[in-house]
Amino acid sequence: MDWNPAHLRTLQAVVGLGSFSRAAERLHLSQPAVSLHVKQLEAAAGLLLVERVGKRAFATAAGLLLLEHAGRALGELEAAAHALERLRGVVAGRVRLGTGATASIHLLPPVLGRLRSRHLALELVVVTGNSAEVASAVASNQLDVGVVTLPVSGRHLEVTPLRVDPLVAIAPPGQRWGRRPVTSAELAAHALILYERGGTIRRVIDEWFARGGAVPRVAMELGNAEAIKKLVGAGLGLSIASAMSVKAEVRARALAARTLEPPLARQLGIVKRRDKPVGPALRVLLSALESLRTPGTRSPPRTPD
Repeated sequence: MDWNPAHLRTLQAVVGLGSFSRAAERLHLSQPAVSLHVKQLEAAAGLLLVERVGKRAFATAAGLLLLEHAGRALGELEAAAHALERLRGVVAGRVRLGTGATASIHLLPPVLGRLRSRHLALELVVVTGNSAEVASAVASNQLDVGVVTLPVSGRHLEVTPLRVDPLVAIAPPGQRWGRRPVTSAELAAHALILYERGGTIRRVIDEWFARGGAVPRVAMELGNAEAIKKLVGAGLGLSIASAMSVKAEVRARALAARTLEPPLARQLGIVKRRDKPVGPALRVLLSALESLRTPGTRSPPRTPD
């Protein structure tokens, strides 16, 4: 059988994301093209590879079997491409990075800009999503590396702590807090605008309130940190945000910020597949990310799936 590598990558994306439309978006293809790729693979295999249950797409037993072998074959092709790049002595090609919105806006642009200016033949693709989505895409080889909020786990993943990102309470500029840190009980007395449930950062915030014995009064839940800042600035509630994400607003006095008591922070980390071939393009990206490391950061204990 003659298997088209591009079609196999499409199948990986459909199964990994559980959706034909999301796979099309990730691969920069039309949805009919994604469907055609899968149909052509099914015609070659003589078996159904993907089935739809409601709005989700799942691999059949035949699809899982094909993906298991295809993953190894695509990995070997990728390793061959990296070997050829090393022979040419050129850092070139595409490298795919997944991360959250806050890091993509406030942490990574200067690092990626310097990297791109040094390696003009390097194509950087940045995809945003929550930590679970990014980790899943890295595990299924749809992304080469991710910068995510820890903890994440997976038997195929290598997880390396990168830096500590302190969290702070934020309020409209007229908020009178004094100069002392804000407790969970004090915050819980106000209407709060928090990150939507399901993300790692929301779990970190909920655990902080629980440890303080406080029940937050959640008025709004949003998936966009920039929208949360705008709503807080408009006086619609208070929130907890990444310190690096509000520096500009605090400096401009569009928001007020205070540290938390007890202190709260999230741990950012790098995730990649353990068996991922590290060619020149990925190597220079990993090296660039290392420049963001908090001194003394240690690896967390591994956890099973």
